[in-house]
Amino acid sequence: MLNEKVYNWLKDKGFENRITEHKETIDTVEHATQQIGCSEAEIAKTLSFIVDEKPVVIVMAGDGRVNSSKFKAQFHTKPSMVPRDRVEELVGFLPGGVCPFGIDKSIPVWLDVSMKRFEYVHPAGGNEFVSVKMTPEEMEKASDAVGWCDVCKGWEES
Repeated sequence: MLNEKVYNWLKDKGFENRITEHKETIDTVEHATQQIGCSEAEIAKTLSFIVDEKPVVIVMAGDGRVNSSKFKAQFHTKPSMVPRDRVEELVGFLPGGVCPFGIDKSIPVWLDVSMKRFEYVHPAGGNEFVSVKMTPEEMEKASDAVGWCDVCKGWEES
């Protein structure tokens, strides 16, 4: 059950061979680790926030949590997540499948430095049954990310 928009986006970038379809849901970090067979930290969770009344997407390691003071230093506002019932409307994907690929170009995508410690990370691929395996550097290219940020706590660089 591929998301056609995400597949075409990744194909245009040369990463369509990194997509994996799963029989069971990967809608949470825990479920994703069970299906993919990696650590929770290697799951690249994609969260959406409201900054200046517009959505902003941040992809971070699965063991990271948003640090309010770091977020405020980066975005000059307190972190405020997009309400679950508005995620699809504002970002284009249902919760559990939000990814940094194929979203509207007006929505900035940021990657958190918490992912840089891994050879590969695994973001969702547009729905709760698809993941994408790529290096953090490949994700930067594939997502058209604005850049790297440091807004997480709860992980330590090894």
